[in-house]
Amino acid sequence: MALVQPEARRQDEPRNHELWRRLAKVDDPELDEPITDMGFVERAEVADDGQVVVDFRLPTYWCSPNFAFLMLDGVREALDNLSWRPAYEVRLQDHMFADEVNAGIAAGKSFGQIFGDLSGDCDVQALRETFQMKAYKRRQEGAILDLRQAGMADEAIVRLSLAGYEALTFADPEAGFHQRRYRQALLQRRPAIALKDRAFLTWDGEAIKALGAYLGELRSVRINMEFNGALCRGLKTTRYKQAEFVDGEPTLVDFIMNRVPSPAPSTPAG
Repeated sequence: MALVQPEARRQDEPRNHELWRRLAKVDDPELDEPITDMGFVERAEVADDGQVVVDFRLPTYWCSPNFAFLMLDGVREALDNLSWRPAYEVRLQDHMFADEVNAGIAAGKSFGQIFGDLSGDCDVQALRETFQMKAYKRRQEGAILDLRQAGMADEAIVRLSLAGYEALTFADPEAGFHQRRYRQALLQRRPAIALKDRAFLTWDGEAIKALGAYLGELRSVRINMEFNGALCRGLKTTRYKQAEFVDGEPTLVDFIMNRVPSPAPSTPAG
């Protein structure tokens, strides 16, 4: 058995940290949540020689190959951007196209080449943009609600410039998180935005006229995404016999088994 030199051990820890940090930036496109938080990355390790192995597992055997492509393409980009430029192996586990995907990767094909035949007539780029739109709206709702909570009037919110929004600081760490996430989605959607431009516009770039009604639209997007998230967690929990809450949140299994108390009545959103 070869001994691992102390230098290798010291080097391994920061590399593992960077590996997981970059994977955590890959979102499930449908849910706008990190694949690491969803538990889709079953294993991610840096070998003694610097090579990387990632085992990737989805909630169901029949998950859409288009969804799998979008996430695995994000994983590929994350690994390509690792600072030490390692060789890597990505293995899709327990999926109906796992053999085709893993054989294609082993043959040196890109994910685009592998999934081209599997995707059929689906426009993957259009699907990607649809998910980006939903993520933009979900993140925008969180950012706007934080400003309302801080006491800012609706008229001031819709007229707030990007410079003004970036200058704000929040005592609540979650609000700061929402600010960073929305800014990321905003710059992705409008890369040429100037600091003097409004921070809050619709996905199509139009001014927001009635903020209350607009928030109702954003709320419906969020509820749909949160339900899909609970569904994915529940399916994964059921499939792999995990009967505990995920990050303190109930899964679909908990709802089915009636293990979740009924929520208290709430007042309609403004």
